[in-house]
Amino acid sequence: MKLNVEIDNNSGFCNGVVRAITTAEDWLSNNDSLYSLGSIVHNSVELERLKSKGLIILNDISDVFDTTVLIRAHGEPPQTYAIANKNNLKLIDCTCPVVLKLQEKVKQTWMNIRKDGGQIVIFGKRGHAEVNGLVGQTDGEAIVIENISEISKIDNTRPVALFSQTTKDPIEYKEIAKKISENIPNTQVFNTICGQVSGRHNKLKEFAKSHDIILFVSGKESSNGKILFELCKSVNPRSYWIEDRKHIDKEWFYEGDNVGICGATSTPLWQLEDIFVYLQDVK
Repeated sequence: MKLNVEIDNNSGFCNGVVRAITTAEDWLSNNDSLYSLGSIVHNSVELERLKSKGLIILNDISDVFDTTVLIRAHGEPPQTYAIANKNNLKLIDCTCPVVLKLQEKVKQTWMNIRKDGGQIVIFGKRGHAEVNGLVGQTDGEAIVIENISEISKIDNTRPVALFSQTTKDPIEYKEIAKKISENIPNTQVFNTICGQVSGRHNKLKEFAKSHDIILFVSGKESSNGKILFELCKSVNPRSYWIEDRKHIDKEWFYEGDNVGICGATSTPLWQLEDIFVYLQDVK
């Protein structure tokens, strides 16, 4: 079967993930192992590659002492650093600079707004590592909303400072900000979606439109992957979410199809290239 295949040149790891993985690989090139607090990237295939090099995933550092631990790009709440200090842990802090700046802004704003009975509201995925880190800047007092239907959780008699998880859909965030501002006129809205991530949305939409079929490559646990896949699906019904070549069904394709391969900010370029090579021999 003849297919015309193209990789989206805007897909692949974001800068924060590249930095974390490169740092881990550099460490592992000189050491047998390295602990990572949480999955360094939400991609099972890439995680297995890193584990084969000696990366060990920790879900908690409370019972770990006198060793080195990598903090991934998502960032951590202040409590994590307190535990690390108590347990004599050396931290390799790979918190994304964009996330770190957001954490500082949330903390500063919370310290100011709480004097007037204000509340911090975060648009994000409840329980996500980045969101946990942001909530931690407010001693756990921030309100997390996942969609516009949860706006009712906000006390509309109190001032609001609104932030977003850096990888959320900018259009959805704009709609939520508009709705909250209508209910609470003195709402402060901060534009905290990563520019590198938000810039992908329009480009990815055009890429999906311009191909007959889209193979979206991402770990199923990726929050950013879910958002970007749904974006592809909204403009191209023949969009399929796969984690690797094993999930490809040859029945999806027709002779002469223009196939687009793209992925999330947690999808490595080598994985997209692997799918590209595989499709050259589809019978």
